[in-house]
Amino acid sequence: MAAGTLSHPAWQWAATPREQPIFTTRAHVFQIDPSTKKNWVPASKQAVTVSYFYDVTRNSYRIISVDGAKVIINSTITPNMTFTKTSQKFGQWADSRANTVFGLGFSSEQQLTKFAEKFQEVKEAARLARDKSQEKTETSSNHSQASSVNGTDDEKASHVGPADTHLKSENDKLKIALTQSAANVKKWEVELQTLRESNARLTAALQESAASVEQWKRQFSLCREENDRLRNKIDELEEQCSEINREKERNTQLKQRIEELESEVREKETELNDLRKQSEIIPQLMSECEYVSEKLEAAERDNQNLEGKVRSLKTDIEESKYRQRHLKVELKSFLEVLDAKIDGLHDFRRGLSKLGADS
Repeated sequence: MAAGTLSHPAWQWAATPREQPIFTTRAHVFQIDPSTKKNWVPASKQAVTVSYFYDVTRNSYRIISVDGAKVIINSTITPNMTFTKTSQKFGQWADSRANTVFGLGFSSEQQLTKFAEKFQEVKEAARLARDKSQEKTETSSNHSQASSVNGTDDEKASHVGPADTHLKSENDKLKIALTQSAANVKKWEVELQTLRESNARLTAALQESAASVEQWKRQFSLCREENDRLRNKIDELEEQCSEINREKERNTQLKQRIEELESEVREKETELNDLRKQSEIIPQLMSECEYVSEKLEAAERDNQNLEGKVRSLKTDIEESKYRQRHLKVELKSFLEVLDAKIDGLHDFRRGLSKLGADS
């Protein structure tokens, strides 16, 4: 993220007017737990702005972050500080002046890399600024000591002869060299002590980081176990939901079946009511049936009588047919006789006719 001017009111007192932001990003801020020196404690509820500031007057650098009206990071960068990446998106550094360890959680590995590169760049600039300041201090000290020595030697030179001038000059050079050597020894001792302190802080930070990594591993293992348990629980709940859905389908089918049965029951009740109404006229029907049965029996008796009469009539009919056939035969014989007689009459008439004609 590019550097820019911040407009939040809290920056007005977190960063002085002579300081300017040179790099700005966003991250979740953590601090090491002061009681355990192992666990991380969130310093912000969400991702906040984290910026590098450069003080032109003091030639110094600070990391500043504000959450609302609260300054949660105010760390002056020194050459002894080290920014350590503990994961792909998390980094930390120890601040001995603030007596704490700051941790930053980024949303991407690229943001963490840019912040770490800027930290190394600012750290190198702070080291160069410290070296220049020490060189200026040593030069000023050497000039003061040399002026003091030269003043004393000049006073002595007024009382010594020309033969000792060369020895005094060499002595002055040796004194200056000795002074510079003593200053360098002090400088080296300071740097050695600084390196020892830095090494001790780095060792402590490394141990804390290792302990933090182990704790994170344990927490990750617990979270993974919890995740597996929750997944199993989700699978069980999904199976229960499937069973509930199947049960709902069965209940729907049962409801439909119940409705059908209720409809059939209503139809049967209607039929039963009809039958009950019909049962009220059953005695009348029974009496009518008895009356009809009596009539039927009488009819059967009449039928039997009629059958006897029919048989008698059939006998009479057969006899009548026989008589008719006999009569037909007799009638035929009679007709034949009649025809013969008629023919004879015709013949007799013709004979009469002829007799009449002859007479």
